Amino acid sequence: MKRGQLARLGLAIAALLALVVAAPAAACRAGKPGETVPVMVGKTGRAIMLHIPAEAAPAHLPLVLLFHGSGGTARGILDNSRLEATAERYGFILSAADAGIPAEGGFAWNIPGVPTVTGHVPTQEDPDDVAFVGATIDWLVAQGCVDPAQVYATGLSGGGRMTSWLGCVAADRFAAIAPVVGLRAGNPLASNPRVPDPATCRPSRPVPVLAFAGDKDTTNPIEGGGSPYWQYPMSVALARWAELDGCHGRLRSTTLTNGRTEQHFDNCRAGSEVIGDVLAGAGHVWTADNQAMWAFFARHRR
Repeated sequence: MKRGQLARLGLAIAALLALVVAAPAAACRAGKPGETVPVMVGKTGRAIMLHIPAEAAPAHLPLVLLFHGSGGTARGILDNSRLEATAERYGFILSAADAGIPAEGGFAWNIPGVPTVTGHVPTQEDPDDVAFVGATIDWLVAQGCVDPAQVYATGLSGGGRMTSWLGCVAADRFAAIAPVVGLRAGNPLASNPRVPDPATCRPSRPVPVLAFAGDKDTTNPIEGGGSPYWQYPMSVALARWAELDGCHGRLRSTTLTNGRTEQHFDNCRAGSEVIGDVLAGAGHVWTADNQAMWAFFARHRR
């Protein structure tokens, strides 16, 4: 091939590459921007409530998975958390689903070995909620909706325990987690229920954790105690996550101006961090500061 032909071929290739780079990303093929709608997840036989922000380009966006409390529903936690408005403001996709085990007029999450609010211990006959969460993420990525490096989890109470469990067993799928009145770091030891069992939480990578709680919570008290699944204090759960994340910095405690006290472990492996945020006077409710939660999520990628 002559020099002139080579030059023209090079220009043509460069032009083609420029078109590829400039081409807009394929639009998300699930849901309807600006609304929360039920969507079937592939061939799982289960649905999610999906909210795609109206103003953001609906493709390859961050994803926040939201888990309801025991006996709750997807629609209920969407209303309770008010995260739909946060998703619109900051441009992330929000997904919520009903858990797999019926409980008290709603549903409970399948966390192996941990009794639900009705006392039912999950069996192999119950739906595998961890597998369903993984299938949801994969399906939303395949639909062109979600950036797999920006997937986050949060949830209330039993949904907070589910969020914690995902950090333990599916750390490769999540960039960060933020349980609300539900942080755990492994199931309680049979020999000492006030201590987490290290064998039940072995994340494959450091997981950034932001845990919200209320100091007047009598259902999942920050001091521990209460139901068999709770027992050990929030401080123990935070310290265990700091150990799992290889945090070597000192524990810093800060009183914020909005009635919140923050405990922060830093100098952790792979840029992770472990934070506890306790709201004064708050009980067993959605205590999260949604803006602070999103700011935490946004600074972590997988």
